Parts: sequence; structure tokens; C-alpha cells
Amino acid sequence: MAREIVALSPEKLEIRDIEDPVVGDEQVLVRAEYGAAKHGTEMAAVKGYGNRGRFDPDLQLFVEVDEPAGSAGVSRVGNMLVGKVEVVGPKVESLKVGETVAVHSSFRDLVVKPEGRCWKLEAGIGWKDAVCLDPADFAMCAVRDGNVRVGDAVAVFGLGAIGLMVIQFAKLAGAYPIIGLDPLANRRSVGEMCGADLVMDPAAVDAGLELKKATGNRGGDVVIEYSGNVHAMQAALRGVAFGGTVVAGAYPPPYGAGLDLGAEAHLNRPNLIFSRACSEPNRDHPRWDEDRIFSVCKRLFQEGKITGEPIVTPVVGFEEIVDEYLKIMSDPGTNVKLGCYF
Repeated sequence: MAREIVALSPEKLEIRDIEDPVVGDEQVLVRAEYGAAKHGTEMAAVKGYGNRGRFDPDLQLFVEVDEPAGSAGVSRVGNMLVGKVEVVGPKVESLKVGETVAVHSSFRDLVVKPEGRCWKLEAGIGWKDAVCLDPADFAMCAVRDGNVRVGDAVAVFGLGAIGLMVIQFAKLAGAYPIIGLDPLANRRSVGEMCGADLVMDPAAVDAGLELKKATGNRGGDVVIEYSGNVHAMQAALRGVAFGGTVVAGAYPPPYGAGLDLGAEAHLNRPNLIFSRACSEPNRDHPRWDEDRIFSVCKRLFQEGKITGEPIVTPVVGFEEIVDEYLKIMSDPGTNVKLGCYF
């Protein structure tokens, strides 16, 4: 039987047996070799704060349901897998048995996916790059939505996997300086590896003020917020330049007290842009969609212009995930993007 890992609560994970998946005509069976989690988004499910009710696609808003908001239940964990194609359906044309692909999936050793949702990995793309295709997707979209241009001063709050990819895309776009902000020393260190010109601990300084000082008192042309923290958003509004842009890309819990839209935000009139790569149509539709973004990310990984190598850490065995995953919540200074091998 196949196996998968689920979170029973924020304090407990388990490995459970599941039925072997059945392959349809246009589907592919993949046996996992490597995988990685997506810390921020998965926490919304594991902790339960992502629940705002039921999203009505016609009204495009959340409507109330009987289940209380903020309740955590059983949820799958893990975000992407890399593995070998074991079986292809009779109508599959682009993939062959034995080829290596990346897919979106929770932590499980066998997974079936539609042919179009499997990304074949050519030479030059390591598995750590491949599992960073997802954060690269959202990061590239955020940089494009923020209209980052050559010479722009860019600040990035939250140096998880997406924020670290944002630094790399901003570097490619010619931004300077690129300033990374995170309270965790391990993430600031990786931020420097990814190309940040300056890193700082926003919990130890007045981040908005320091952003002004680091940019000749002008402020950031574009400030991209991926921490999901209300104080980071406030600092972003304080540290952005007059008429600059704040990009809100995180999936945060409901903000509590601390967000003041009547201070610098009111006087300096920044543009506030919400970014989400998979909310289609894209802002640049019909020329751009998520498939095009993914294709560009894959090419940039293959060319060595962006990398997931310093981001995926630690890497543990599949069975160890049930214990290591809890450190995302209890000891975040020991991880950036949790990876595993099967």
C-alpha cells in the first residue's frame, strides 16, 4: 500500500497507509524520491487560521458555515514531490516511464497526477530547485505585480522560501539595494546567499526607519511582504517611498491590532497590491498566466540563474517528517524549507 503523512493536530503527525492510486487514461503514476513542505500556507491549514468560511466563487467572497472559524482538523502536509514516472495512461503523450518529474503533492510515496500537471526535469535542475518551483512561481508573480525595475530599491519582509526567491528575482530584475528582513538569523544568512545587499532583524530595529536610512531617506520603491505579520505590514507602509508600492503576498491570519492606515500610509500614498500567482486571470492576461510563469521559472533554474539549493533545509527521511515537521512551529530557527527523501 501507499503511505502518506497527515497532521492530526498542530502537535501530532502520523504516517498512514492509503490505497494505491489508480491511473486514468490521461494520468501518470509517480513514485516519490524527494519532497518539501510549504511552511506558511500549510500552517494556515494545520493551525486552522486559514478557515474564513466557504468561498463562494460566484460572489467571490467568503460566506458563513456551521464549522467555527479557526478550527484545525486533519490535514495533509507537504507541497511538492520529485520522482520517477512508473506508469502512464494510454492517452499520455509527453511523458515516458522512467522520466523524472516534479508535481504538486503532499508527502506521499505514490501519487497520480494529470499529464499536464507534471513538469519533466531536464539536466541542470536539481531536486531542491524542482521543489522550489512553487515558491518561485509566487515570487516571480509578486515581483512582476510590484513592477520592480532596474535600479529600484526593494525590501522583502519574511525570508521563507518565497521571500528568498523574491530576492533572487529582484536581483535578476536589476534592483538595488535589495534588503531582506526576518527575525530569524538562519533565514537572514540564506537571504545573503540569495543576493540580498543588506539584511536586518525587524524585531530588533525600527524597520521602517532603517529602510529609509538604507535608501538615502527615500524608502523602498517596492516593498514585498511575505511574513504574514501585522507588524511587518506596518513597517512596510512606514518604509516604502512616497508613491511606492507595497506588495502583499502572504496568506496571513486575520490581523489584530497594530495596523495604522492613517499614518504614513495616508500621507505617502503607496500603492497596495495583492499578489497570488494562481488567482487567474493574471494582471497581464492574456499574455501571461501561471503556466507561463512556471515555464520561465523552470528555465531560470535550468540555466542556474536562480537556485533552491540553500533554501531547502533541513533534509530528513520520510519517516522523520512526523517529528521534524513540528519544529516548523516550535523551533523555526532550525529550518527554512523542510525537505525529505524517500
